[in-house]
Amino acid sequence: MAKGIAEGVSNSNWLIETTGKHGAGARFILTMYEYRIELEDLPFFLSLLDHLAAHGCPVPRTIHDRSGALYRMIGEKAVALIEYLPGVSLSEPTADQARAVGRALAQMHLAAASFPQARANGMGLAEWQRLADACGHDGLAAIDPELAEQVTRELALLASSWPTDLPRGVIHADLFPDNVLMLGDKVTGLIDFYFACTDLIAYDVAVTHAAWCFDGAGRTFNPAISAALLEGYEAVRPLSAEERAALPLLARGASLRFTMSRAYDWINTPAGALVVKKDPLAFARRTAFYAKAGAAAFE
Repeated sequence: MAKGIAEGVSNSNWLIETTGKHGAGARFILTMYEYRIELEDLPFFLSLLDHLAAHGCPVPRTIHDRSGALYRMIGEKAVALIEYLPGVSLSEPTADQARAVGRALAQMHLAAASFPQARANGMGLAEWQRLADACGHDGLAAIDPELAEQVTRELALLASSWPTDLPRGVIHADLFPDNVLMLGDKVTGLIDFYFACTDLIAYDVAVTHAAWCFDGAGRTFNPAISAALLEGYEAVRPLSAEERAALPLLARGASLRFTMSRAYDWINTPAGALVVKKDPLAFARRTAFYAKAGAAAFE
């Protein structure tokens, strides 16, 4: 049995459940890669899953075919089968759940330190600028009259101030609540590693902070969730003083990154597509919050 999953903007997913007397009821996720994911990157993404799972992280293993291949081609599109993990994604996490997510993220960073492959961040500062140019001033202003000016201002600041000397490693780069599975206060799955790359480890903390510590619209910041997330993370991997000091700027960059990718998708996703368009202003508001709050957002 196969059932389509209407989530995501970069690929198509199906829940596969086996039938028959030999393995009935086993579940897997079948992913077809649509765009933003280059074929040459798939060995990195899928091998990373296997590496992290082997090191005890709650990450789905790749199901290899009989020849050992990580993925197969159907026509011109790649497909991969991965392990199905139990649990649900949260819309309103508790502090204890956020603490568990922080611990799981730090565990992942430590386990990834021995992963032998590397991949440049294709969604870094240069891509934010490219997306801004592709959207254009008028396209951004059509989303919100103040958005174009905010994007121009933030891009200039980030281009002149982005840190380059912080610890680097393999990061998830997209650890939103819908990319974490939980049962109660236990993390049962970190999923969707298709933006994973080698970059500043503290940037991953900033991405996760921006994704977890606000309501969905980005209007309300939850300091209890913030404190618990960081406490959980530092219980496993303490941040250096330099990483801590950089978090406000990194969070502005993380928020702008999602503002730009969402704005591009908002303008360019075809009507009727089996994806959920996400509001770019939810992260434009986070960008403004971090600009105003500074280090207080991470106390």
